[in-house]
Amino acid sequence: MAGRIPQSFLDELLDRLDIVEVVDRRVKLKKSGKNYSARCPFHEEKTPSFSVNPDKQFYYCFGCGAGGNAIGFVMDYENVDFPAAVDTLAGSLGLDVPREQTRGPGGAAPPEHTNKPLYALMEEIARYYQQQLRQHPQAQRAVDYLKQRGLTGQIAKQFDLGFAPPGWDNLLQRFGGSEAQRKLLLDAGMLVENDAGRTYDRFRDRVVFPIRDQRGRVIAFGGRVLGDDKPKYLNSPETAIFHKGRELYGLYQARQANRQLSRILVVEGYMDVIALAQHGISNATATLGTATSKTHLERIFRLCPEVLFCFDGDEAGRKAAFRALEAALPALQDGRQARFLFLPEGDDPDTAVRARGSEGFEKLLETAQPLETFLFEALSEGIDTDSLDGRARLSKQVLPYIRQLPEGVYRQLMFQELARRTGLDLQSLMQLEAPPPPATEPDTERAGQAEQDTAAEPAPRQRSPDIPVARGYSNLAQAALALLLHKPAVAQLAEIDSLALLEGDDIALLVEMLTLLQRRPESSTAMLLGHWYGTPQGELLNRLAGQERLIPTEGIERQFADTMAELALLPRKSALAAQVDKLKLTNYAQMSAEEKQQLRELLQEKQKLDAERGNRGR
Repeated sequence: MAGRIPQSFLDELLDRLDIVEVVDRRVKLKKSGKNYSARCPFHEEKTPSFSVNPDKQFYYCFGCGAGGNAIGFVMDYENVDFPAAVDTLAGSLGLDVPREQTRGPGGAAPPEHTNKPLYALMEEIARYYQQQLRQHPQAQRAVDYLKQRGLTGQIAKQFDLGFAPPGWDNLLQRFGGSEAQRKLLLDAGMLVENDAGRTYDRFRDRVVFPIRDQRGRVIAFGGRVLGDDKPKYLNSPETAIFHKGRELYGLYQARQANRQLSRILVVEGYMDVIALAQHGISNATATLGTATSKTHLERIFRLCPEVLFCFDGDEAGRKAAFRALEAALPALQDGRQARFLFLPEGDDPDTAVRARGSEGFEKLLETAQPLETFLFEALSEGIDTDSLDGRARLSKQVLPYIRQLPEGVYRQLMFQELARRTGLDLQSLMQLEAPPPPATEPDTERAGQAEQDTAAEPAPRQRSPDIPVARGYSNLAQAALALLLHKPAVAQLAEIDSLALLEGDDIALLVEMLTLLQRRPESSTAMLLGHWYGTPQGELLNRLAGQERLIPTEGIERQFADTMAELALLPRKSALAAQVDKLKLTNYAQMSAEEKQQLRELLQEKQKLDAERGNRGR
């Protein structure tokens, strides 16, 4: 379908992507401090100089200067054009890429859309619920429940637990002051509208568990009832920012608590995750009312090589475990492992860790079954493998599951294990294995014809210089641009009119970026890089964004304000310098009294301006 991809969709796409996941699917990353590193895929190197920043959602190579956001990475890595890269990334999220006809002369611009208001609202609601847990007259019931479950105030704070008070319209009264705000609450899933048209709060008289995405943003809530309402546990519905089949409760906290994850534990409930964290087992997550999905598993395996499922030992727990096994099979490349622990009936991770302590629970985890053991035991149940018919039935049962494993050593070992259990020699068994149907190739041509701005052939990359610190217009403008890229919110401190007397390409880019950020303050670093992708300005911004080591972690607001103030003074300082130089060409002894006085005044004014700059620098 021809047509331009709306900028609002590109912003939403970048907002929903995690660049660490995008890059790690193609280049294996390792945690390195707060960032991730690897050998650069765009040039030969022995020591990793390629860095991915999860907070600012951009990548940069300090060796060759390659840099940008997730879309730019896919374009360069897969050697595809802009629309094809957008299609690839949108497809990974299950999104359809919209196209709009090019606006004609005098036509209205398409309305801008972003999920930023939803994220901001959910964060406000989370703070509101936390405040209610501390201050509401009926909060003691919630506090007593949490204490009865053995939770401390510290762990409640770590997971941002809150209290949704009794009543039908607490959120509606607090956040629904206008029609637009009420619609936002409905879009966020925080209000319910019944068939009679009545609108009321979704969460009432419940302990509330904020659900955060991999970037730490509140995207949904879970609630545990304190009274007799049903259901006992309630989750937010699917929304534009919350998709149950993709998210794992506690994953964000697990990543924050562990510099390097060697294993992730998947349990069934919020309280299991929190109770384990309180006992020092900080690598637990939970699905959100859905079965473990392939998307869940891919996300876990990008972070660590092992997943351990912990389920109740009853029939329901074993069924849930087998569904998790089915989801895990296609993701079990060599080097990855899935294990299963079944707790005694009546036990769950919450009760087990409280009864045994963290050391006892860790020992319990070590008894978990490998996937292959669970698979063969589950499929052998009720089959007499001592008989020829039983072994034939076992082969027929197990083969479809082994076929789902990726090609590799583990798959071959599974065939050998099946051969051992059935008594068939491996060659005979392999003859029974039918090749899987060929995968359907995605239609990569449809995006290539789209009417969309694409980047010109990039120039050879060179090692980027440090952020300039000289006093010229260009150098100061680039310093301001670098600060904006690392903290876009500081744009609100700038007065664009103060740059009116300045000229130059970098000044023009600075004015354009300030205008954009003041019009759209929710823009992120990745969005800014995307806005200028494929342009000479974009190449400059990529280099500046990569100079993270030269940006202070604190005081960015002050440094940006000082830089903008110095830029505003430059025209006057340049004019003064020119006047002083002109007067200095005259012999001082031959100057008139008026010229000498003028020179003294100019030097005093220049000294005053230099002193102002020095005071700001202290």
